[in-house]
Amino acid sequence: MILKRLKVNSGIVESTNCYIIQDEETKEAMVIDPGGEPEKIIEMLNILEANLKYIYLTHCHGDHIGALKELKEAKGGKILIHRNDVEGLYNKEISLTDYIGIQDVQLEADSRVDDGDKIHIGNLEFIIIHTPGHTAGGSCVYSEKEKLLFSGDTLFHGTWGRTDLPTSSFQAIIQSITTKLLTLPGDTIVYPGHGKSTMIEEERPIYLELRPREE
Repeated sequence: MILKRLKVNSGIVESTNCYIIQDEETKEAMVIDPGGEPEKIIEMLNILEANLKYIYLTHCHGDHIGALKELKEAKGGKILIHRNDVEGLYNKEISLTDYIGIQDVQLEADSRVDDGDKIHIGNLEFIIIHTPGHTAGGSCVYSEKEKLLFSGDTLFHGTWGRTDLPTSSFQAIIQSITTKLLTLPGDTIVYPGHGKSTMIEEERPIYLELRPREE
């Protein structure tokens, strides 16, 4: 597996982590959260000689979809998002595109995913985990074999995603983290939507023992 992290400028907020996953044998690839700077994402796909199969959106906020239109037009790929966040692609009150300072995207998702769905990139298999809280349709992408989790804005290094936004819920995000993510193997590497990576075992004390993460 090839994994690339691109820090892209997504408006007035902090940079967004855009991830490219590629199966080395088949060259099939998936882009997760194309938040901005489409030319940077497209350039990396060209370098990898990638066949873009999916564009996966962990949620509908503007800082995660800012390069969606240009990427789709340039490289194709099916747009995937959890069905509970589809509305947010067309509703700027939910996507917050005005707040972030980008134009509305308003692209139709090619497929709506649900909790437990499996997607394949060449020989790689990923499981979708619905993690409401930051948004109603927030989701994570998990590979058991590769021991990695793309957590969007649900779980970060030392904290969780904001819950003061439309369709968000503090109770829901804590439940998502404690019942769906912290039950994964401790050596699972977490790649969040912003900031640096972490591991499940390093985040457990924050939620299960109610104490700060030890650096």
